[in-house]
Amino acid sequence: MTAAPAISDVATLYTAYSDWLRGWLLQRTRCPQRAADLAQDTFCRLLTGAEARSIRDGRSFLATIARRLIIDDARRARVEAAFLQAHATVMEGMAEPGPDRIAEAVSELRAIVEALDMLAGKARRAYLLARLDGWSHAAIAAELGVSKSMVKQYIAKAYAHCYVAAYGAAGDRS
Repeated sequence: MTAAPAISDVATLYTAYSDWLRGWLLQRTRCPQRAADLAQDTFCRLLTGAEARSIRDGRSFLATIARRLIIDDARRARVEAAFLQAHATVMEGMAEPGPDRIAEAVSELRAIVEALDMLAGKARRAYLLARLDGWSHAAIAAELGVSKSMVKQYIAKAYAHCYVAAYGAAGDRS
């Protein structure tokens, strides 16, 4: 694992490119607040050392990190929308959930999204294509260039990760 950049390096990048990055993000998000949040998250990711360390072109490097954050944000929004739709269907005719239940559900969703982010790319993609987009195992196998059996394994692994994220490991319960 590579070390996080020196704070002065991030400060140099921030000074040189923060205004540009906010403008770049504003063009993509069309929301000044969201653009500012994503710009901040980009520099936070640099400070935590979560990104590669060889920086040749500051703009390109920051745009790559920001693009990944936009994708992550879109995934979270899709998961949240799917949950809200499912919740509305289940709760039809029932009282609205209280703030505590909403906070609990958001926390569970975050844990599941984090669990999915820990999966390998093909396993995560297979699970999302199956659960969010409703693709068949055969279609996913063709898309990923793997067998249907492998798709089943990917999806099972993703389900297991989500289960542990939501309920803990089987031995954790008292």
